[in-house]
Amino acid sequence: MMRDAEQYADEDRKRRETAETRNQAEQLAYQTERFLQENGDKVPGETRAEVEAAVETVKGLLDGDASELRAAVEKLGAVSQRMGQAMYAGASETSAPPTEEPQDDGVVDAEIVDDDKNSTSRQNGAA
Repeated sequence: MMRDAEQYADEDRKRRETAETRNQAEQLAYQTERFLQENGDKVPGETRAEVEAAVETVKGLLDGDASELRAAVEKLGAVSQRMGQAMYAGASETSAPPTEEPQDDGVVDAEIVDDDKNSTSRQNGAA
């Protein structure tokens, strides 16, 4: 029985890696599609098309070779990251920084010094 376990250990490891890669790919494709559905209007058209193509590639390779799937997952991850960067850049362009000076609201920064406490300790001979 030990020989059988040792004999099939490599095969079991490869199957586990393949299953983990497939699960990761499905999860990334789902999350990316959902993100596009919720935020599609904020993603530039060119970037959106590239991300959608990468998602479709991953979906098409789910039942294929694990190494090809891994490469497609890496590409989807990179494209998704660019999508986030494009959204962030677009958001920073549309939100202009305030042009007016901050208004003086009458608040003054100050330090409170308790003179009574210091004079009392000196009178008791502590200073």
